[in-house]
Amino acid sequence: MKIILKEDVANLGYKDDVVEVKNGYGRNYLIPTGKAIMATESALKVLAENLRQRAHKIAKIKADAEDAATKLQGISLTIPAKVSATGTIYGSVGNIQIAEELAKLGHEVDRKIITVKETVKEVGNYVATVRLHKDVAVEIPFEVVAENASAKQEAPATVEAEAPATEEAQADEQEVPEAE
Repeated sequence: MKIILKEDVANLGYKDDVVEVKNGYGRNYLIPTGKAIMATESALKVLAENLRQRAHKIAKIKADAEDAATKLQGISLTIPAKVSATGTIYGSVGNIQIAEELAKLGHEVDRKIITVKETVKEVGNYVATVRLHKDVAVEIPFEVVAENASAKQEAPATVEAEAPATEEAQADEQEVPEAE
């Protein structure tokens, strides 16, 4: 079934795109929620005329997106996160934390247009993609670091010195949940 999108739909297309979807998805979700209409001959003619009339507005929107992309181009983020002794993050770093860090630098970016290709659960370097327009995307490298980097550097020396005590503490911790 061919439909015309009335708004951006994640992983499907952008506003005014003509896309092919399965019949059930189109009839049961996209059309009833107002996200799309059937792509009939008359609807396609109306769409073509609207796009012709809005061509200069669309060009301005794309130019604004390109300007924002040039501002974001050279940015590299450092995101602090709470980390365990093994370097694993408590939780994960996602688009919300990236949007907050960009806001601290003075770049207001909607968190919905930020995507991270892989799940960020460890300290390291990653890349996020900011899709400002359907033709304009910027890749922003970011590094996830321990929230208390100095404490983390001191912690391994302490852990090595207390290795036998740690094994006993782990045995005690295993017994405590059973008692509860």
